Amino acid sequence: MEMGSCWALHQHRVHARADRTGGWGPIEDKVWRFKSEGCPSLLVSSAFFLFPISPPYHFSLYYLLLRMEGEEGASAKSENKRRLRRICVFCGSRAGYKSSFSDAAVELGKQLVKRKIDLVYGGGSVGLMGLISQTVFNGGCHVLGVIPKALMSLEILGETVGEVIAVADMHQRKAEMAKHADAFIALPGGYGTMEELLEIIAWSQLGIHEKPVGLLNADGYYDSLLALFDKGVEEGFIRDTARHIIITAETAAELIEKMEQYAPVHDKVAPRQSWEVDQLSEPRPSGDP
Repeated sequence: MEMGSCWALHQHRVHARADRTGGWGPIEDKVWRFKSEGCPSLLVSSAFFLFPISPPYHFSLYYLLLRMEGEEGASAKSENKRRLRRICVFCGSRAGYKSSFSDAAVELGKQLVKRKIDLVYGGGSVGLMGLISQTVFNGGCHVLGVIPKALMSLEILGETVGEVIAVADMHQRKAEMAKHADAFIALPGGYGTMEELLEIIAWSQLGIHEKPVGLLNADGYYDSLLALFDKGVEEGFIRDTARHIIITAETAAELIEKMEQYAPVHDKVAPRQSWEVDQLSEPRPSGDP
């Protein structure tokens, strides 16, 4: 905002005195107008408070300015949010013994549908993989499954869900999933799920990608793993900043909110441009072949 506009605010202070009889409305209109023109709240405040306004308008103006600051902060926070279009979910081909694990998979699927986020996953129709893929597919979002040919008879029962890409091996599976995702979330799972999670964390640490990595810690399933990460920091094997690569929450909604606000704070081992990989190139549009 140019200084002339802000100076006009001081000039309008004279007219604010006449607003004593007109009520709070005219003063509020002036404040909002000058704020919309870019005048900082502090200057707006000084313009009206340096020259007395009769009570109770001092207090009304004060609370109006507080409200403005809150709305400005919310707007800035919204602008900093990531737009997550596709999330890759690592999870077990088994459901586990606790119903809370299945509940977490279904709830995550519902949250993806609610936010119109497509799913990338390991391609299976059993266990937690089957639950989340069916939930997202039934909700109308795109589902992309990536599965090694050797596992198709073991992890796919009946009809496939959504689009399925058959690949040669586990390495290609992980590369393909990563290429099509904007972010990653791990649900409870076994060795395979943990290996996928740890590799994608390592890729972030190395500087291969800057995508959010989330851990949905349903029923405290990953408490011990998180404690191991903390031990790695304590013993000098993991940098404290790198410990913050992993984003954790106990509910799907909270986790996605945190991931939308994620900004890397760790030092990368090497610049992304120096890695001769195509795993994390820009994802294709949903549903494209």
